[in-house]
Amino acid sequence: MRKIIYLTAFLLLTFCILTNSSMSLFLAAKGLQLWFQNMIPALLPVMILSGTLIRMGLTEGFTTLVYPFVKPVFRVSRNVCYVMIMGFLCGFPMGAKCVSDMYAANKISSREAEFLLAFCNNIGPVYFVSFALPVIGCTGLGLPLLGMYGLPLLYGLFLRYTAFKEIGISPHNPEVSKELSFLPAMDAAIYAALQSMLMLGGYMILFNLLLLVPALSCPTALPYLAPIFEITGGLSILGTKLPIYSLIVLPFGGLSCIAQTYTCIKDTDLSLAAYVRHKLILTLLTAGYYLLLRFLRLL
Repeated sequence: MRKIIYLTAFLLLTFCILTNSSMSLFLAAKGLQLWFQNMIPALLPVMILSGTLIRMGLTEGFTTLVYPFVKPVFRVSRNVCYVMIMGFLCGFPMGAKCVSDMYAANKISSREAEFLLAFCNNIGPVYFVSFALPVIGCTGLGLPLLGMYGLPLLYGLFLRYTAFKEIGISPHNPEVSKELSFLPAMDAAIYAALQSMLMLGGYMILFNLLLLVPALSCPTALPYLAPIFEITGGLSILGTKLPIYSLIVLPFGGLSCIAQTYTCIKDTDLSLAAYVRHKLILTLLTAGYYLLLRFLRLL
C-alpha cells in the first residue's frame, strides 16, 4: 500500500510538471533563489565556523560568558550549552547540525542529543525579525519574540526536569574523538558544510516544486498550505493575509525544514519522529499562546 501511495504521488507530480512547465519552472527557480540568496549566506559561514570549533575542541571555551547563567537553570554541561546557543541564534537547521556534530564527536550523550533536538532547532532571530515579521505585516516585537523563543525555552526547561531529568551536568566524553589542528579542522568543516548545503538546497527546490499540486487542485488554499510545505516561500505567498496563522506555523518550520533536519541527523540514531512530535507540541503551545493574546486583546 505504501508503494502504491508513493507511486501515485510521483505520477501525479510528474503529470503536473509536464502539463504546467512554466509554473513548475517558476516554483523550482524560487526554491533555488531562496537557497542561493538566503540560506547559503546565512548558514554556510556559521556551519564552517561551528564545525571548526567542534573539531578543534573549543566549544567549551565558547560558552564562557553564557554558561554561568545557563548552568543553574538547565543544569547541563558546557557542550550542551554550546548547542543551545547555536540552535537559538543561528536558526534552522543549525540546531540539528550542531546536535549531530557534537554527538558524532562524543561530546554529548544520546540523551543529551535527544533533549537538545526537542527544543533547540528553531527559526533564527535575524530571519524572524528582518524577514518573517515584516513579510506578515507584524509591527510589534516583544510578544512575537516571547512566543518564538520564550516558549521553546520554557518547553526545554520543562523537559529537563521531567522526561530528561536523569541527564548529568558533567561533560560526556567516554571516547572523545581526536581534536584536530586549525587547518585540518577547517578543511573537514568546509567539506561537511558544503555537503549539507547541497542537500538543503535540493530539499528547498523540491518542496517549493511540490506547491504545484495545491496550486492546481485548490488555488484558494495555496497561501495557507504554502508555509506548511516551505516556510520562506510560503510566508511570501501568504503575506499579510493572516499574521496569527503565520506566527503559529513558524515554530513548526514546514516540511522542508523537517527534511533538512533529517539530512543533519540521518547518520545518527536520533529519532526524526520524536523531533516532529516535539515540533507539533510546540506548535500547539504557540497556537494557545497567540489565541490567549487575541482573547486578551493584546495582539
